[in-house]
Amino acid sequence: MHNQFINTHKIINIGDQSWQKADNNGLLNIAVQHGQAPFLQCENGHEFINMCSCSYLGLDVHPKIVQGAISAMEKHGTLLISTSRLRIHLSYIEEVESVLSDLVQAKSITTLSCGSASSGILPVLASGHLTGGIQPLMIFDKNCHFSMNHIKPVCGDETQVLTCAHNDVDFIESQCQKGGPVVYVADGAYSMGGHTPIKELLELQEKYGLYLYFDDSHSFSVIGETGAGFVRSHMDEVSERTIIVASLGKAFGATGGIVMMNEKTNLKLIERFGGPMGWSQSINVAAMGAIMASAEIHKSPELGQLQNKLRQNIKLFDNTINTVNADTPLPIRVVPIPSPEHAIECSKFIFDHGFYSSAVFFPIIARGTAGLRVMPRADLEAKDIERFNQVLNMAREQTFKGR
Repeated sequence: MHNQFINTHKIINIGDQSWQKADNNGLLNIAVQHGQAPFLQCENGHEFINMCSCSYLGLDVHPKIVQGAISAMEKHGTLLISTSRLRIHLSYIEEVESVLSDLVQAKSITTLSCGSASSGILPVLASGHLTGGIQPLMIFDKNCHFSMNHIKPVCGDETQVLTCAHNDVDFIESQCQKGGPVVYVADGAYSMGGHTPIKELLELQEKYGLYLYFDDSHSFSVIGETGAGFVRSHMDEVSERTIIVASLGKAFGATGGIVMMNEKTNLKLIERFGGPMGWSQSINVAAMGAIMASAEIHKSPELGQLQNKLRQNIKLFDNTINTVNADTPLPIRVVPIPSPEHAIECSKFIFDHGFYSSAVFFPIIARGTAGLRVMPRADLEAKDIERFNQVLNMAREQTFKGR
């Protein structure tokens, strides 16, 4: 039977028309260079502020992180050892992972990306070898990020896979009550806003032994005294029944991914059978140097200062712009727009007037809905946010004029 878990053919047929319109309006594949902060500059000289950057703390251009990457390359004289890290790896990676483990207070390893981590770990989870030797029921949240969602068919070839309504704790509990191991797969902070009901899920873990797998990329560095993220900040420790992956290339300001787990989790099994977790292209030396430099920032007062500035900008943003998920501590906002066509027109107008905000539509969000994805950042000034609000209002007035 086809399309039990994913239907790429249908997704393309429905979604590509909107993607093509965005492309026709010059909103895709924009080649830029960094101008004077916070501006990016196109090849034709057009300058704009990127309002959908995931560098929520502005660390992507931090001079210490850039220099960290350069210094590591100079010291080690190579980009990588092109052999599976399971067999041979630079000792430097162990130093980097030790620093990360200390930062988040959990056993941590680096990966090429959080997506490659999920591609490797989720099938091992489905096999039952991390759940007491019994293949679990796997429940994927309806709003799971694509980096996890596209692994459903692989997991479904190993064990039973279900999809639940977004944040449906009652459904998850009903499946736990049937007995046998249950794995819930979800985002910690969702890429279109909102977050997982972590307190309720931890209660289910305590009561039924629920296994939890989270991608918490969009809250890493943003939440927590050392930036360990939304999910990790709600736990005294990462239990044997929890795995958290996150991106080091968003607010953290470096690149690659991190996997947080309990010391007792069978890491050797994951490395040996987790596909991309053990392939020859692992995180490289420049990335390691950038990670080390960012970790130093995360252990300094600067992190708290940046997080505080981000909170101030989020509050200002919510006071001036009406969005779907206002008044939440995470920075992702979606401005509702009636249709993909209108969202693309608004995005084009906004870009022409000095800002970039991505038009979102199916399959990024639910079919029949559309909007503009915008994110406040710590490196924006109040005048930037206020000016964006003015341009957004002009865009909506222009787009809906006479309609």
